Amino acid sequence: QVQLVESGGGLVQAGGSLRLSCAASGSIFSIYVGWYRQAPGMQRELVAGISSTGTTTYADSVKGRFTSSRDNAKNTVYLQMNSLKPEDTAVYYCNTDRHRLRGMWGQGTQVTVSS
Repeated sequence: QVQLVESGGGLVQAGGSLRLSCAASGSIFSIYVGWYRQAPGMQRELVAGISSTGTTTYADSVKGRFTSSRDNAKNTVYLQMNSLKPEDTAVYYCNTDRHRLRGMWGQGTQVTVSS
């Protein structure tokens, strides 16, 4: 069973950029991976997804600012976040549908955007 580990979060000023990584313990070349975030007191939400073929989808709130990509050779999925806003502050997670439907989540990585 593939495990996913998120990294790359941090503290950044509004307008700045971060790149999150999602490293898988095994091959994920055929698996859709979603990026989710959860702000304090809020429900977890899907912000981006990338299919096995590289097709990407984005929530309206991040469209044009976030870009997801994948390197199947490295078993890693990325989320490039540009023009960050304070409202992007959250814990960010990557996950597969299989794990998500089973309620399995990793530790996530904290992103804090200061105004």
